Amino acid sequence: MSDLDRNYNSPFGRAAGRVDAATVDAGLRAYMLRIYNYMSIGLAITGLAALGVYMAAVTTEPSGAAAKIGSAFLTPFGYAMFVSPLKWLFILAPLAMVFAISAGITRMRPATAQMMFWVFSALMGVSLSSIFLVYTHTSIVRVFFITAATFGALSLYGYTTKRDMSGIGSFLFMGLIGIIIASVVNLFLASTMLQFLVSVVGVLVFAGLTAYDTQRLKNDYIYGYAQAGGDVAERAAITGALSLYLNFINLFTLLLQLLGQRD
Repeated sequence: MSDLDRNYNSPFGRAAGRVDAATVDAGLRAYMLRIYNYMSIGLAITGLAALGVYMAAVTTEPSGAAAKIGSAFLTPFGYAMFVSPLKWLFILAPLAMVFAISAGITRMRPATAQMMFWVFSALMGVSLSSIFLVYTHTSIVRVFFITAATFGALSLYGYTTKRDMSGIGSFLFMGLIGIIIASVVNLFLASTMLQFLVSVVGVLVFAGLTAYDTQRLKNDYIYGYAQAGGDVAERAAITGALSLYLNFINLFTLLLQLLGQRD
């Protein structure tokens, strides 16, 4: 722990140094476990919401179908979710929730922040439910496990490496902005090649962000939250889970675009 304290500069460095190393180690493990637990529960809620919406949206009875997408017959609910203008509400709702949580987290009670994270996870599941109409279910499951293994390895690297990754944070952020701009442009161009490049670069960016964010969360605890504790650390755990959750979801969707088998 003393080695880690020497490797990183922080205004909280002296305060953290006064905390017994064993206490910090135990607190750090509990803090990171809480983050991963929140993230895992969020992913489970997302998966269940996506599957639930899909099952309610499709039917095997063509006579009762309100529309058809590919080989799938949609119920009236499915038409509202995937065809009507209402779909944009559910596509944009998760983005609005991210801004709401990020802007108001310091004023929320931990229980409120936790509930908003669960709601956000459910809305993200609703937004992602259309992947079941685009990709085969087998390829979705396969890519999910590939994403989980990749995420786990990258997060472990970020947690254990002695290399200071703070310098690549701005570079990764610039890459993220570039991906967003290119994706918006491609909405009008509909270029398959540009979409492929965005997916490849996106995988690299979110892979880097996974390792970077893990190390950042670890250092934030050592240099600040080990002293703060209480509601401050709990809210930080929720926002930390949100950042890792978003990395996982984006990594999954980008890998699905690259490796998924279309239905």
